Amino acid sequence: MVAAYLREIGIDYLLVPGRADGRETLEDIRKELLECRGCPLCAGRRTVVFGVGNPRARLMFVGEGPGAEEDRQGEPFVGAAGKRLNQWIARLGLRREDVYIANIVKCRPPENRAPLPEEAASCLPYLKRQIRAIRPEAICTLGAVALQYLLGTGEKITRVRGTWRELDGIPVLPTYHPAFILRNQPRETEVFTDFDLLAERLHLK
Repeated sequence: MVAAYLREIGIDYLLVPGRADGRETLEDIRKELLECRGCPLCAGRRTVVFGVGNPRARLMFVGEGPGAEEDRQGEPFVGAAGKRLNQWIARLGLRREDVYIANIVKCRPPENRAPLPEEAASCLPYLKRQIRAIRPEAICTLGAVALQYLLGTGEKITRVRGTWRELDGIPVLPTYHPAFILRNQPRETEVFTDFDLLAERLHLK
């Protein structure tokens, strides 16, 4: 309705403050998210864990949700799992600052449980807006929860890791969550294989 009216009066698109091309910025989304009360997780959070990294990243990682340390620091993947993820990123010849890292939900679920479907449903539109703002060339989902909610599939991570999927035209590669690998070290060789696929797709190293 609004778009049709704008076209009638000769306006093809509306510029959004912060970008010359009209696309909203990550900062636009972050400011809105700071006020979010869309699900009960907001009641227990210390801070919104929005995301971190290069706003023009070619590669984006999506995890499950913030834990206790992430909730304290306001940044995703800062604990032991984050250190392991940093090591994987380095295998690509990249630094943490070169990629973008976000989660399905932006507030910590109590007792570090997995996000409930209604919590993910409330937060997922923000994540998809982040993806549209960044326009990565590839996305890597970390763990079963990120795979399930971002791609809307019930497939098991053990069956689909290392196989390319697609989200709105963007290639998506599922792999294991670093926290899982910390508990199952022998499976890390599978992650290395998956990261070789990322390197090949993005012409890295």
